[in-house]
Amino acid sequence: MSQALQPIPSWQLYGEQSPFPDLLHIEAIVDRAAGLDWRIAPHRHVHLHQIFLILSGDVRLSIDGKPQHGTTPLLMNLPRGHVHGFAFSAGTEGHVLTLPADDFPELFGPHSETRAALGRAYVAGGAGLAPLFQDLARLHRAQGPLRRLRLRAAAVNLCCAVAECAGQGPAEPATADARGDGRIARFEALIRAHLADGWQLSDYAAALRMSERHLRRLSLMATGLSAHSFIETTRMREACRLLAYTRMRVQEVGFALGYDDPSYFARSFRRATGLSASDYRHRLEDDGISARPNRI
Repeated sequence: MSQALQPIPSWQLYGEQSPFPDLLHIEAIVDRAAGLDWRIAPHRHVHLHQIFLILSGDVRLSIDGKPQHGTTPLLMNLPRGHVHGFAFSAGTEGHVLTLPADDFPELFGPHSETRAALGRAYVAGGAGLAPLFQDLARLHRAQGPLRRLRLRAAAVNLCCAVAECAGQGPAEPATADARGDGRIARFEALIRAHLADGWQLSDYAAALRMSERHLRRLSLMATGLSAHSFIETTRMREACRLLAYTRMRVQEVGFALGYDDPSYFARSFRRATGLSASDYRHRLEDDGISARPNRI
């Protein structure tokens, strides 16, 4: 069976279905891989960009079904949508940085200088990058004023260094697969533009000048999600963003996203995140992440 037909899961972060509330996430390889017997099954991230730096140990990596190799220190750039899996040797040391791509238009946006380099999955040498990852990890653990601004600055600096490494690896020729189809990016942009307008799949298909059947097939190939699931995932991601970073009431968030029935929004949010919208916001406040709204 071809890989395109295999049920490749779409994960938020290493298989967790929880939303991504912070500006970014960085952790040591051991913090995740050791608990998974040093193996991470093939998966993809719909909204997340990941960068790995392997400092020691061995890793077997596949990207879109193709084995990748290299010697440490090893850098791996994994844009959203690319299927990837790992098998690490026990005790492997390194870092993994995860960025919500939509929150970093200066890196991944259409006019970004780094878009071409970071938009390609590749493996390259990672010499000299460890201090940048270590500094970002230190800032991520810290709390207090200017944390997000300092995190963003450090992440942009690191990603610029990663983009400069793009020419060091065995570059794969560009292919006209579903990930590279600009219609998926336009589909997502249309979803965000019409969250409150009640658009149906037929409306998106018409705007993209394709049939609903073609849009369903394109979404499944590019994201691992049905078109309806992709719409709902994008909507829930925006709900999490509004709850975390605005002072809108929960009911107002639902209305802003096109939910006329507050109870239906509440059920949908709990089904997607495992938490009520209020509990989600309170958890972020306890973690020092949200804008600490003064009204719920």
